[in-house]
Parts: sequence; structure tokens; C-alpha cells
Amino acid sequence: MRGTLIVATVMFALGLLVGTLATAAPDFVLRGGRFRPLSYAELNPAQKAMADAEIATGRKSLDGPTNINLRSPEMAKASRPLNRYLRFEAPVEHKLKEIVILLTARFWGGQYVWYSHRTYAIEAGLSPAFIDAMAAGRRPDPMTPDEAAVYDFFTQLLSARQVSDLAFKTLADRLGERAIVELVALMGHYHGATALFAVDRYPLPDGAREEIGRPM
Repeated sequence: MRGTLIVATVMFALGLLVGTLATAAPDFVLRGGRFRPLSYAELNPAQKAMADAEIATGRKSLDGPTNINLRSPEMAKASRPLNRYLRFEAPVEHKLKEIVILLTARFWGGQYVWYSHRTYAIEAGLSPAFIDAMAAGRRPDPMTPDEAAVYDFFTQLLSARQVSDLAFKTLADRLGERAIVELVALMGHYHGATALFAVDRYPLPDGAREEIGRPM
């Protein structure tokens, strides 16, 4: 009798575990291109820990870098604090960070990064007309002095791999040298992210249109 109870208890526990996985897995829907979208059932322990953390946030969609990052959850975990600091905590005004991110996406022809950050840029205070001008490779007009300083500095850096003394001085005078260091580091992060999306040939969501006509 005791043995039967033990077996029944073990089977019940296994049933709960299977049921938990069954409810988590259907919500774990990824998209990808060359990096095949992974299913929850095939994840190794490190990947599963990362996936569980993403699921626990309650996000409605796991679009974006999750499927790519699962190829190296260790790298994703190590880079996350720096990325969070540069994007959300560094003291530069958020809309100026979005100019840097969108220019980097434009450099690569990064349709998904552009698509995903267009909304963030508008929420941060950039107008749709401003963003459309950048998508077309035109200098937005009008711009505030801070916007112009960031736009001119990073347009030069991306196109010429260098900046003029005037562009450096203008940005340093307006935002400080700390801002230059942190914005260039932010650009570096989005070089890596956008390059990975390009390697993956990551698809846009259904119904989304490509906005960048050609890379910078």
C-alpha cells in the first residue's frame, strides 16, 4: 500500500510539472530567420532560465532579440546591465538616444530595429516627420540645438568613421564629454544588435512596412 502511495505521489508531481510546462510553452512563441525559432521544450538549462525570466515579465510578445540571444544566454545576461544603463539610465535625454539608435539602424538598413524604435522615438518626443526624414536620408528640419548636435555628430561618425573638430566641440559644449562617451557606446550596442538581425534576416511582423529605402 505504501509503495502504491509513493508511486501515486510521484506521478501526481510529474503531472503537475508537465502541466506547468504545457501552460508555459504555448506562450513562448518566437520569430526568426536563419536562426530557427526555438521551442520551449528543446531549450537547455541556461536557455530555459533565460526563457523563464522573459515569460515572467508578462510580456505579450517575445519578438525582438530573444530568439537570437538564446544562442548565447550567457552573453545576453552579461550585456544586459550595460545595455540597460546606456538606454534607460544614462542622463542624456531619451529622444537624443533614439536619434542615435535610429541613425545606427539606418546605417545597416536595419528594418526591424527601425520598426521597433519608431514608436519609442515618438514616445520620447520626436515627431513622425523627423523620423521620416531620417528614414529617407534627409536632415530633419526643424531641429533643436541639442538634436542638431547629436544628428550631425553621429551622421559624420557613421558616414566618415570620424568627426570634425566642430562637431565634437558642439556636442561637448551642449551635452558634455560624458554624453559623447555614453552615446558612442550606445551606438556600439546597436551596431551589434542590428548586425545580428541582419545576419538572421529577421522578419518584420505581418503588416509592417519597410521604411528604410537603402542603408546609409
